[in-house]
Formats: sequence, structure tokens, C-alpha cells
Amino acid sequence: MSHAEDNAGTRRDFLYYATAGAGAVATGAAVWPLINQMNPSADVRGLSSIFVDVSAVEVGTQLTVKWRGKPVFIRRRTPEEIEAGRAVPIAELVDTNAENANLPPTADAADQNRTLDEAGEWLVMMGVCTHLGCVPLGNAGDFGGWFCPCHGSHYDMAGRIRKGPAPRNLPVPVAQFTDATTIKLG
Repeated sequence: MSHAEDNAGTRRDFLYYATAGAGAVATGAAVWPLINQMNPSADVRGLSSIFVDVSAVEVGTQLTVKWRGKPVFIRRRTPEEIEAGRAVPIAELVDTNAENANLPPTADAADQNRTLDEAGEWLVMMGVCTHLGCVPLGNAGDFGGWFCPCHGSHYDMAGRIRKGPAPRNLPVPVAQFTDATTIKLG
């Protein structure tokens, strides 16, 4: 093999590698926008966490806020509502799971596992019926909690399904108090 043929092979190898490198960069530049579009949009990222001022919520009343496009019920329960919720035996419940994103999935549906605070005064839950996604009415139904008039699901004052076609309790989202009057959802 001559010296000229040896240099030609080296130049040829260089051209192959340079072309492959340029192709990889061009492919990456073309594919990145397609991959990046799958990220959540700015408006969705902005709603991933919200802060709710609950200072004006009186005992025995409820505030409904919209979070991630769905209603969230924030109820400040009376001592009577807390007592009634804690008196219900778990064996009487349709869904015995807490359905609380703040607790392990194995937590039971005891009233204490459904509320945001230990005293049981604050109840925060998604306001979407677990049957077909309707929005239940507050202070209604056979158990004084929420009633979904679409198909007749009755929830108690802890958001637990007690009667009707709904299979699960109203879910409790990730929530926490950031101070005495502000709840962070998400």
C-alpha cells in the first residue's frame, strides 16, 4: 500500500465520521421540539400548586376552589360534624380506604385519616363524584355531607361514600397548611 492510499483512507474515514456527526446533530435538532412538546405547558405548571386563603371560612361552611381544572371542597367542620364522622364504624363503609394522597395507600377510612388537621376541623377533598365525575352538592343527602343528584350517591361529612353507585370515597389531594390561614394544594 502506498502512502497516498493510506492518506485517502484517513480522509475517507474523517468524512464518514464528520457526516455521521452532522447527521446526529441535525436529527437531535429536529427531534427535540417533538419531545419538548410533551412537557406540561406553562399554564399547567402554574396550577400544579396553589395557595388558598381560608381565613374567611367560618365553622360549618365550605369553600370551593378550582385546582387542576377540578373543584376542591374545603370544609371547616363543626364539632357535631366531627363527632358524627368519628362515630361511624369502618365496617359500615362502602370504601374502607382513606383515599388520602397525604397518607400511605393502606390507611383506613377513619375520620382522622380523611381530615387535614388532627382535630378534624378541616376537610379538603376533590369535589368530583367517583361514579361518573359529576360535582356533588354540599350539605345534602342522607348523611348530611354531599349528594350527587346525577345517580344518587350519598357521601357523609368526611366525604366517604355511604350509599349509591359510587365505588370510592371522595379523594383527598396532597394538601398542607403553610400557616394558620393558608392551605397549599399540590
